[in-house]
Amino acid sequence: MKKLFILVAVINQLLAAAQVWKADNGDGTYRNPILHADYSDPDAIRVGADYYMVSSSFTHIPGLPILHSRDLVNWRLLGYALSVQPPFDYYSKVQHGAGVWAPSIRYHNNEFYIYYPDPDFGIYLVKAKNINGPWSAPLLVEAGKGLIDPCPLWDDNGKVYLAHAYAGSRAGFKSILVVKEMNKEGTKTITDGVMVFDGHAEDPTVEGPKFYKRNGYYYIFAPAGGVSTGWQLVLRSKNIYGPYEKKVVMDQGGSPVNGPHQGAWVNTVTGEDWFLHFQDKDAYGRIVHLQPMKWINDWPVIGEDKNGDGKGEPVMVYKKPNVGKSGPVVSIPESDEFNAPQLGNQWQWQANPQEGWAFPTANGYLQMLSSLLPDSVKNAWEYPHILAQKFPAESFTATVKFSFLPRWEGEKFGLIVQGTDYGYISIEKRKDGLWFSQAVCTAADKGNKETVQDGQKAVKTDIYFRVIVKPGANCRFSYSEDGNQFTELGTGLVAKPGRWVGAKTGFFFNRINKTNDAGQVRLDWFRITQNEK
Repeated sequence: MKKLFILVAVINQLLAAAQVWKADNGDGTYRNPILHADYSDPDAIRVGADYYMVSSSFTHIPGLPILHSRDLVNWRLLGYALSVQPPFDYYSKVQHGAGVWAPSIRYHNNEFYIYYPDPDFGIYLVKAKNINGPWSAPLLVEAGKGLIDPCPLWDDNGKVYLAHAYAGSRAGFKSILVVKEMNKEGTKTITDGVMVFDGHAEDPTVEGPKFYKRNGYYYIFAPAGGVSTGWQLVLRSKNIYGPYEKKVVMDQGGSPVNGPHQGAWVNTVTGEDWFLHFQDKDAYGRIVHLQPMKWINDWPVIGEDKNGDGKGEPVMVYKKPNVGKSGPVVSIPESDEFNAPQLGNQWQWQANPQEGWAFPTANGYLQMLSSLLPDSVKNAWEYPHILAQKFPAESFTATVKFSFLPRWEGEKFGLIVQGTDYGYISIEKRKDGLWFSQAVCTAADKGNKETVQDGQKAVKTDIYFRVIVKPGANCRFSYSEDGNQFTELGTGLVAKPGRWVGAKTGFFFNRINKTNDAGQVRLDWFRITQNEK
């Protein structure tokens, strides 16, 4: 039976393939971004003919997403390495901007290693013999505040090293990279840090080091200059602790891709070199690009070097990597028919989940139960029980069909676009029946109140909610009781990013009273489609 459930889930993911953004042009070329979704701070490796990528997840749970590709262009979301985030009590509440920052993934001695930083607690390690898990419980490699962006290196002499950066918000300083030695197991640092680069003078906010060795050189690929305005820096040295030479190997140049940096060097079985990085696109998050790369005089050149100075700029369309054998056209799931007895991989909570927030079923729907709002909650910025997914493209329509089965006055279900500014459309049980409304909150992270506009009274309990997102993250909300005629409600919203993350869209279901039997919402389906022209 378990194998049948897994098969159903895989089929559902294939059926829910991307409808609104495809990077594979189908003619031997691809377009950037390869993922128009918020997979920030990507790191990647090749194992045989397979590519695996991880990214930051901050406090969204499950965390540490793991993606797979055969050609570096078509990616699918395998799952996550973290089902809950330690310290468990701390992350049972929303902790915006904390949690899993830029991780690194490596394959060593037939095991997958993921090192990830929590800027408030230290550097952690999770391991697995199979990329699909099970993953080990997070092990604290080094405790401390402000230790971020770790990357290991297993050297030829048997020693193991760790490079990392510092978060100024926690450590009180930044723009410095250090290297530390670890034990042979790679589970503990055993020396203090040696500063190998200080970026204060010319490369401020240098961070995100990725550690490699090639042709007798140690290389540290590191972004500098900030996420929206920076460049890709590479350091090299014949000695692990330096001194390191530096070179800017990619910046925006004349391209439309701002701040191109922070990512991973990978190669193909045919000997090609490629670089994965992100672009900060405001409400859409840190979206993923793929750049050609080549080595000249033992320096990498990333992207298109138009004037031959060794510094490239991002390409927008390019021939696909030669991986020897082409892989299938796959994508990150977006829509969900809720037919499988498990949540689709695209869904994440805003904190460690509690039993009862949602129950997958084999009955063709996802059942959510209303969650009690604490008196301390000021607005939806603080809701831990939002079940949401990343924006999948610049322009799209998201529609959900559900049955609203409340038990208590004040129970409210909403389709939300979440960020520091947020908006949602909702249905609420009141004394005189069920009512539609739309709410917007600006600067929600400052504790501001919502502005609410009421709509009509609902006649039915089977409802459709919709949000249309247009370029510039302009969002309009509407509702329907037949799935054909939709009534727009409210003033709309220009979506804003969250703290270090893009905007997300999903659901919440609240109540204001304590009870031994909460009301229900049964989600029939959620569908992402292209906007009508």
